[in-house]
Amino acid sequence: MALPGTGTLVNTLAIMVGSAIGWGLGSRLPERIGQTVLQALGSLVLILGIQMALTLSSAAQSVTVLIALVLGAVLGEWINIEAAFERVGQALEKQMSCWFGSSPITQAFVVTSILFVVGPMTLLGSIQDGLGDPSLLLIKAALDGIATIAFTTSLGWGTLFSAVPVLLFQGGVALLARQLQPLLRPEMIAALEATGGILILGIGINLLGLTRLRVGNLLPALLIVELLVGLLTVWDLNF
Repeated sequence: MALPGTGTLVNTLAIMVGSAIGWGLGSRLPERIGQTVLQALGSLVLILGIQMALTLSSAAQSVTVLIALVLGAVLGEWINIEAAFERVGQALEKQMSCWFGSSPITQAFVVTSILFVVGPMTLLGSIQDGLGDPSLLLIKAALDGIATIAFTTSLGWGTLFSAVPVLLFQGGVALLARQLQPLLRPEMIAALEATGGILILGIGINLLGLTRLRVGNLLPALLIVELLVGLLTVWDLNF
């Protein structure tokens, strides 16, 4: 039995170390290699999002997720979460440029923050971490660390700052682990994974430059789908 929060701390450290390694490697790579790496990452993220979204197994579940996405989009656009992420990234970019010179931080910060927080292991792993079992977050830490190296080589060291939302979100969930344990119900996890998969799919589309989706403004859908599944019984029939 480990100390509560151990997995979150290791995950945060893995992102920081991955950013440092990626920064060192990226400065030695030609720009065309960085572009190819980014395209490969975009393709991989696209496939991951599709796989997660395919956990939907009925029309009723698809409609539930659709309603959550529509309501989430309305709420997210009203709040304009994406703009808030971008303002933070731009503020960091402005401050850091005074110390280290010009560097595009905003895209790296927004992309990796959403990817690392929305991933399928985040909620379940954080709750288990708060209950003294960091094993799932330790696996996530390894995956995030490797992904951070790749993202940093192509997007720049702005990935480093994604460690902050990861620490705050996962740490907050870990602190509330006992209250959030009911979310470990299979249908709740499945709903979160399917909805999160669609958001991750959007990140992949953005990375490939196919269009510009405001994925950050869809984040409320993750909470809304949990509320909908908690109120409906349709998911219980299939999971």
